Amino acid sequence: MHMIPRSFPTRRRCLAVALAALLGAAGPALAQQAASTKTLRIVVPFPAGGGADVLARQLAEALSKRLGQTVIVDNKAGVGGNLGTDAVAKATPDGSTLLFTPPAPIVQAVALYKKLPYNPQSDFTFVSDVAQARVVCVVNPQLPVKTAAELFAWTKANPGKLAIGSWGAGSQPHLVQELFDKDFGTQTLHVPYKGEAPLITDLIGGQIGMTCASATALKPHIAAGKLRTIATIGPTRAAALPEVPTFAEGGYKQEVLQLTGPFSLLVPAKTPPEVVERLGREVVAIVRTPEMTKQIEALGMEPVGNTPAEAAAGYKARLPVVVKAIRDTGATLD
Repeated sequence: MHMIPRSFPTRRRCLAVALAALLGAAGPALAQQAASTKTLRIVVPFPAGGGADVLARQLAEALSKRLGQTVIVDNKAGVGGNLGTDAVAKATPDGSTLLFTPPAPIVQAVALYKKLPYNPQSDFTFVSDVAQARVVCVVNPQLPVKTAAELFAWTKANPGKLAIGSWGAGSQPHLVQELFDKDFGTQTLHVPYKGEAPLITDLIGGQIGMTCASATALKPHIAAGKLRTIATIGPTRAAALPEVPTFAEGGYKQEVLQLTGPFSLLVPAKTPPEVVERLGREVVAIVRTPEMTKQIEALGMEPVGNTPAEAAAGYKARLPVVVKAIRDTGATLD
């Protein structure tokens, strides 16, 4: 009779355990490898044709070349950007679904909505801030003012006569309008619109007297003499309109007049750190290329291209300032 050594089952069990451990350790790596072959989807939570959409498509093309993967842009507009933002928050966190957005759905929405289907602070991880949009305040040329000081003096002397247009409650122009009345003792009127295009049309036509809007949208009308610049919002002059001074240069240094907001790339919060870091490195490299820099500047924006940690730190610093400013206005969309 042949006896099976007692050690055989033990060795077999050991081999099985070792194999399981090996496969377990390889799991994340295999999952990451599988994700790296997927089509990447960049969700833009606003309609096609806007600044976010145009820049996202340029970024998608560059990412596709660098990663050797297909990268598509998916416009999922609705509820002020909240619909598409929520879709990314709930997507599989493997790096294949990204969000590309201006600040509104992840900053202003925190103050404007009592209940959001996602938490901007915990449901996302920043990959990079790609570009900085700049906002410039302008008036209809019939208004007899050329500087911020002249604007405040005229508005104070003519209570209730200056209508300031915005693209909605809690938007930056609305915050500026509220700041004027609160800090400078003016009495202005807030006129909300559904977007920059109708807002600028009415400003040129004289239905309203002032607004603050993107340098990209305003630049051709300023060049044609249809609008007159007053000042730029932010700590520095806008590269698209370098001749326009900042409010700070005129001595007006309130936080609302210093705020700028980037177009940011984010992923769902539990995306593996190594995936986030790799995407961040690729975006930084892309933004620093002469071709992408030129494309961003042609849109009237300024290139950023920072690391995930830097983007997250910037968001953390901006959020409480903007939320407080909006809540001080009493604006709400619920």
